[in-house]
Amino acid sequence: MDQDRKPLGLNTRTIHAGAHPDPATGAVAPPIYQTSTFAFADCHQGAARFAGDEDGYIYTRMGNPTTARLEEALAELEGGAGGLATSSGMAALCTVSFALLNAGDHLIGTSSVYGPSRVVMERDFARFGVASDFVDTSDLDAVRSVLRPETRLVFVETPANPTIDLADIAAIADVAHDHGALLMVDNTFATPILQRPLALGADLVMHSMTKFINGHTDVVAGMIVPASRELLDRIRPVHSYLGACMDPHQAWLALRGLRTLGMRVRTAQDNAGRIAAYLEGHPKVEWVRYPGIASHPQHELARRQMDGAGSLISFEVSGGVDGGSRLLDSVELMTLAVSLGGIETLIQHPASMTHAAMSRKHRLAAGITDGLVRVSIGCEDVDDLIADFEQAFAAV
Repeated sequence: MDQDRKPLGLNTRTIHAGAHPDPATGAVAPPIYQTSTFAFADCHQGAARFAGDEDGYIYTRMGNPTTARLEEALAELEGGAGGLATSSGMAALCTVSFALLNAGDHLIGTSSVYGPSRVVMERDFARFGVASDFVDTSDLDAVRSVLRPETRLVFVETPANPTIDLADIAAIADVAHDHGALLMVDNTFATPILQRPLALGADLVMHSMTKFINGHTDVVAGMIVPASRELLDRIRPVHSYLGACMDPHQAWLALRGLRTLGMRVRTAQDNAGRIAAYLEGHPKVEWVRYPGIASHPQHELARRQMDGAGSLISFEVSGGVDGGSRLLDSVELMTLAVSLGGIETLIQHPASMTHAAMSRKHRLAAGITDGLVRVSIGCEDVDDLIADFEQAFAAV
């Protein structure tokens, strides 16, 4: 591209990132290379590829052309040195943790992070000598208070799940780097459409591509995007040895979903803004947490750090657990299910579902109250969603 030309817009890049017509046939959509292994021209080529002296494919656990398209696209959108597609978001977290943490090291994480992400660190990585502290990462002093000389990784989810708290990425990056630690940001909720953590100083970005990136509730997948080649080279062998690779057909579906990411994110975000205002004014709602409304504690940070407020809303229904259960059992258009980021609206109760593995003490300390309801707003007509809330609230 002509270097003097204006940089391409984000929607354009989302549609074209990693898109190359197939050299053999000219196919615009990438082929699905549904193969486990790749043939070598001769023994010399096989030896050169295993030695790393020649580029090329060996075995799909180690790399695949379809998956490589998706990795290239996410790396371009996040501004990273490369990507590593994984079989799930949890596989992405575990791969990074295995690659970067040793016995005696310490991790700091967001207290309300996705439940299994916290459990695997506190229960499983602890067995191998990795210590962890989970704090409110929207509070910079809370992060500073648990820093240790052996802290190697700060893991921030922003917006956080399901409290929708925001962390100041640039400020936490400065604190982490001053103590010799790396910063990884889970960018699942915001996506590169609304937030680009590497440009704010983070060292790694991870995604559960199951959510917004794919966007159609039919794929489980993850992605790791390091800022530097050095980090990419540290993580890549572990990714291969753990077998955390992504299936080529799943990669093809996620790449197809990626092409409409900008349109889906903005449509759902427009809906969420109207629904957050509706909920905030409802007499049966105690409070609403959404970065796009002025009552959110980090509303100004959202305006500074993000290009939009997203489509995740948390709120407390009057009547606690019973009130929340009545609401969830009464929705008709919205789907009672975990996950998020699909074209359809999903609603769930974190205390009994996604964060049930956390102790009640830890849940409450993280701001996950018994009556908290999380809704992932989709792309339906917003008036239909509001009508569904209206009839469901009548049962509370």
